[in-house]
Amino acid sequence: MNIYVGNLSYQMTDKSLEEVFAKFGEVKSAKVIMDRDTGRSKGFGFVEMNSADAGSEAIEALNGNDCEGRTLRVNEAKPREERPRRQY
Repeated sequence: MNIYVGNLSYQMTDKSLEEVFAKFGEVKSAKVIMDRDTGRSKGFGFVEMNSADAGSEAIEALNGNDCEGRTLRVNEAKPREERPRRQY
């Protein structure tokens, strides 16, 4: 199950994000999205859990809860929709 995690602390790393979700089951991957120009966190990320049950449990437990002083927004990730490239 792929999970979107929003409103992350800007100090959050891939490893610390994985640790938050590991309490609920095996984490396949955890990625904090970084701004490619500044190298800083964009404040959101994605976690992939091995089982849907563990993912659902993590969403239920973590959505709306505080983590490093920020209220997390956690839900099932939706597939990225195709959008046209911007022309400059």
